[in-house]
Amino acid sequence: MKILMVFDFDHTVVDDNSDTWVFRCLPGQTLPDSIKNTYTKGHWTEFMGRVMNYIGEQEVSPDRVRSVMETIPLTAGMADLLTFVLEHKRTVDCIVISDSNTMFIEWILQAAALRAAVDHIFTNPASINAQGHMEVRHHHSHDCQQCPVNLCKRKVLELYLSEHCDRAAEYKRIFYVGDGGNDLCPTSCLRGHDVAMPRRGYTLEKLLAKLGKQKDNHCLKAKVVTWSSGSDILQELKASLQP
Repeated sequence: MKILMVFDFDHTVVDDNSDTWVFRCLPGQTLPDSIKNTYTKGHWTEFMGRVMNYIGEQEVSPDRVRSVMETIPLTAGMADLLTFVLEHKRTVDCIVISDSNTMFIEWILQAAALRAAVDHIFTNPASINAQGHMEVRHHHSHDCQQCPVNLCKRKVLELYLSEHCDRAAEYKRIFYVGDGGNDLCPTSCLRGHDVAMPRRGYTLEKLLAKLGKQKDNHCLKAKVVTWSSGSDILQELKASLQP
């Protein structure tokens, strides 16, 4: 029976926000107010499309963007954790569900020599257009009222499990590792023997604690274990692999 590790990316695998880290490739390493002020809540991906178009207009090459993205730090202990996952692919499946984009995540994982640890990446697709600018599109559409318009992580996880039903039936346990508000929704599809792992001191921990205090809580069945570093997660994973 295999274990499934599900990771968020920003402030989870990496110890920062990849979408704002990219600002470092700009002169002055900041956005002008004319771009900053175009953001509206729930429409971050559209905002990032404008950011990447602006970066392209400043004649910042995709290679320069990549070199900057490759400098984002991994969260402490995460390299060891993903290396362990890579070395135990017979017993551990691993996916990333993120509101970042395909190019940022691929670049960062490849630079860390950890891409092979991750079986699937579910995020907003990105590509380089004819003008040489990076474009970002919605991952999918959905009808969840809790999540941003471009991505419901619960829908992604449920679809992954249904499409891999033969393997899903064999999952001894699912670990969901995240930090943010958009990581709350997918915890609702975890089972009683699964584990929701919010990062200590971040939004998801507070939301799960609030949910756990509700008497009529039917949404959260999973055990909740907080983490501060990848070594905390690795300890839980190793314990679950014991016969």
